Amino acid sequence: MLLNLSMYGDPVLHKKGDLIKEFSSNLNELYQDMLETMYKEEGIGLAAQQVGKAIQFCVVDVPTHPEYPIMANMDGKDLSPQLLMPMCLANPQIEFLSDEEYYYEEGCLSFPNIKGDVARPEIILVNYQDLDGNYHSLKCDGLLARCIQHEVDHLNGILFTERMDKDDFAKIKADVKELRKNTQSTLKKKN
Repeated sequence: MLLNLSMYGDPVLHKKGDLIKEFSSNLNELYQDMLETMYKEEGIGLAAQQVGKAIQFCVVDVPTHPEYPIMANMDGKDLSPQLLMPMCLANPQIEFLSDEEYYYEEGCLSFPNIKGDVARPEIILVNYQDLDGNYHSLKCDGLLARCIQHEVDHLNGILFTERMDKDDFAKIKADVKELRKNTQSTLKKKN
């Protein structure tokens, strides 16, 4: 089932998510619905806050690109990231494994048609739980690492615009303000 996306200006996007404690069919249903919504919107990641739920849960499906290979090591074993896709992360915790950050243009389904450069570490280790509550450790780099960092920020109430360089944000500030105004107007009409 397609879910409604929360747009910038909706307070849920700034809420830190509650930990997932129950791994049930409800979580599996949310996973399927979030994937369907993410694919319809042509995204590669979606956090629960983006569908109105302040919980520690996100979905990711990062495509492969021959020019930009991705490294993945799950639970101590090297593997193709495509064997993991699509994936969900419950209660994720990130550890940065490189001090070097690189810039890359990011977008966000909660900010339609708004993009900007964000600096993030290249290599991360993320500890998380799967749909059954099993614990995993995933070491990764490239677009997969960036996507996970973006989604985990959402789970902690942090938006990609808050990670942008001030000069870069200044270029999109008017569009961001307009989106917030439109979202808040829509929310008032619903209440």
